[in-house]
Amino acid sequence: MQRIKCTISYDGCGFNGYQVQPEKRTVQLELERVLSTMHKRDVKVVASGRTDTGVHAYGQVIHFDSHLDIPPERWIKAMNAMLPEDIAVHQVELVESDFHARFNPKGKEYRYIVDLSPIRNPLTRNYRYHHPYPINVERIKEAIPYIIGTHDFSSFCASNTDVKDKVRTIEKAECVLYGNELTFIYRGNGFLYNMVRILTGTLLEVGTGKKEPGDMEEILARRDRGAAGKTAPAQGLYLWEVSY
Repeated sequence: MQRIKCTISYDGCGFNGYQVQPEKRTVQLELERVLSTMHKRDVKVVASGRTDTGVHAYGQVIHFDSHLDIPPERWIKAMNAMLPEDIAVHQVELVESDFHARFNPKGKEYRYIVDLSPIRNPLTRNYRYHHPYPINVERIKEAIPYIIGTHDFSSFCASNTDVKDKVRTIEKAECVLYGNELTFIYRGNGFLYNMVRILTGTLLEVGTGKKEPGDMEEILARRDRGAAGKTAPAQGLYLWEVSY
């Protein structure tokens, strides 16, 4: 048996998230359907993490075990030929048997893209969060340093989670304005459920004047989801890269 590592991308619009769910279309379901057909037996796929309904991936990583003797470049062609158009395999590597897509990552990068145009763009509505309100990007940039480093991010985690340890390290956080698009970039050793979307929603409230930049420090210290801002919608979020 050979362990196969794949880097994939997908458009989250047509999926009920990544993980298999009864009677629902998911990314994992499509991947395992294709691989099981190729192997003529059930094949289970392990991903670096789950993504929710409507969330996209540019650099999701998965692994599976195979007895097929296929070189990496042929894996790419074979899988892409059978996968639906909203999933693509970009890279395939043969890895050691102890490689684990979920447990081995050293870090992840997420990006969240906001459309600041005054009028919504119907062509990007599923790939950008339309936020047509006056915003001060400099205020956001002033607030961002408060979340960099190792903190208890309980205030930026969805309340319906069983995770007990909410300490995470954000190594990099920034926002980049290009035209009417504001992109938030977060890189860290791990992220809690809805953490990126809550951080983004809170920073947008700083940008619109609902919160002050310095409030980020107090929100972190309170360790209370109610202290932070709204959860930004799913469609602006991308799992950008997983590093090992």
